[in-house]
Amino acid sequence: MAVLHNSPVAFLDTIRYGYGSYFKREQVMFLRAFVVSLGIVSGVGFSQFPEFSQQYLQRLGGAVEELATVVRDFDRSAATFGMSRHKALDEMNGSPFLQRRQADLRRTISRYEELNEAYSALRYAGPFTRFYDLHFMFDEKILAGTLEDYRLAVPLTMEGGLFAVFGALFGASAASLISKLFRPWRKRKKPTAA
Repeated sequence: MAVLHNSPVAFLDTIRYGYGSYFKREQVMFLRAFVVSLGIVSGVGFSQFPEFSQQYLQRLGGAVEELATVVRDFDRSAATFGMSRHKALDEMNGSPFLQRRQADLRRTISRYEELNEAYSALRYAGPFTRFYDLHFMFDEKILAGTLEDYRLAVPLTMEGGLFAVFGALFGASAASLISKLFRPWRKRKKPTAA
């Protein structure tokens, strides 16, 4: 069987993988391009995290301040009548309006406590700690608002650069693992006993 080789790479591929792989060189090149492309996209995406998390934190701080104003105002009103927050909430009975208002205030206080905990955890954290504490950054309203206003930027900080490198390595590794699923021809055939 005579196969003409138009390049040294094709010839080496034929030696390494056999004649059947001569036509699979394009597939290998596509998979390599896939790995590099996913690495680049992942690197760019990860490089945005420090700035995105900073903007999320600013929105979170604003939400906590607004909710704190409502909660402090309610606590002041309750204290005027010598009641604690929980006692004042329990006193809000009698009419459907007061019961609805009680439910609204309970939700507001609960949201304030939840967001305040997240803000306390993220406030003085650097980008790497914020990445570790990512579970504090999933409030739907704040996340949606941050995503809506966020614009991609070129990271000029060391943190942005390190996140870009980490993202590129992560993306390339993931793409490499995925590409191994689509390379069954790379398996070596077991020699048969003569």
